[in-house]
Amino acid sequence: MLEYSARFTPDREAGGFVVTFPDIPEAITQGDTEQEAMDYARDVLQLALAAYLDRGMDIPVPRKLRGKRCRSVSVPTLTEAKVSLYTAMREAGLSRTGLARRLRCRKSDVDRLLDPEHPSPLGEIEAALNAVGKRLILSFRDAA
Repeated sequence: MLEYSARFTPDREAGGFVVTFPDIPEAITQGDTEQEAMDYARDVLQLALAAYLDRGMDIPVPRKLRGKRCRSVSVPTLTEAKVSLYTAMREAGLSRTGLARRLRCRKSDVDRLLDPEHPSPLGEIEAALNAVGKRLILSFRDAA
């Protein structure tokens, strides 16, 4: 599971919580309650990772932070699969166009595969991972 540590800092002036991600400084949000802050944190984390993918940047490696105000924030499974594909492509030195050639599809199809906002079929992501020499493995655990 792709999880990033976030700091939930009480906002003494406005109330609620300010959420920051030490590994992804661009991702900042705020919520009136801890639950609302967590919901917004998931959204802003996904948006920040989408920006990394779109700009061709390295994905920061999540660190486990400890502390009273730290919480783990995870991304949706489909987003994790897309980030994994992107990371595998970068490790292989493969461009979006190169992956499109391997998959015998258009570059725009690969662009959609790497867009966390696009609901790509898991089978297509699995095929793309296979094309870069990786295998998709799913697991599950009890909900917290």
